[in-house]
Amino acid sequence: MGETTSGRTRWRLFGLVLVAGMVGVVLMFTGLSQGAIAASFAVAGTSYKASADRLDAQGVVQYGSVDRSADQAHPVLVNGFRKAKLDNFCQSIVVPDLPGVGDITVKIAAPGGMTADNLVLGIEEVTGDLTLNNVEIGRDAGTMDKGPNGVTGGAGTFGIQADSTQISGLRQTAWSTTASTLKLNQVHITAGAGRHECF
Repeated sequence: MGETTSGRTRWRLFGLVLVAGMVGVVLMFTGLSQGAIAASFAVAGTSYKASADRLDAQGVVQYGSVDRSADQAHPVLVNGFRKAKLDNFCQSIVVPDLPGVGDITVKIAAPGGMTADNLVLGIEEVTGDLTLNNVEIGRDAGTMDKGPNGVTGGAGTFGIQADSTQISGLRQTAWSTTASTLKLNQVHITAGAGRHECF
């Protein structure tokens, strides 16, 4: 009887430590960092999903790159924004097949929206209705100057930059996010068993 009770206590402690750790990981990957880093750190082996009713951003750059996890390279489209505002923001990450628990979803919801400075994302897939204003398509990615400072692609590679952009119905799957400043309004962070992703 005593051993069973002790075992249950250890599993509860494991669950609490795991949830606390996963919330920390998600916060890190939503950009609570000191500066914008364009796909230059090792990413976790799991992508995440994010959605917003609308994104409005100024100072936009886009180019191809690679995010690397411990054992794999992930082709990404780097999106850099000097300033960004997202309405009704949601981000979710699924930690699969934990022993004795199964899948866990950590979700950050900010119904009041999110604002960010020097936001840089390593995106695998994005959908929505896109508008680019004063756009340059096919610009040498190594010479782009409208996005966050220092966020450029390889010299001679394909790039896009614009003064501003709007995306409605934003749905994206990404590997990395950084920002110099990030503010979440009415934030609610949860961790629960099963898959409960943003979309």
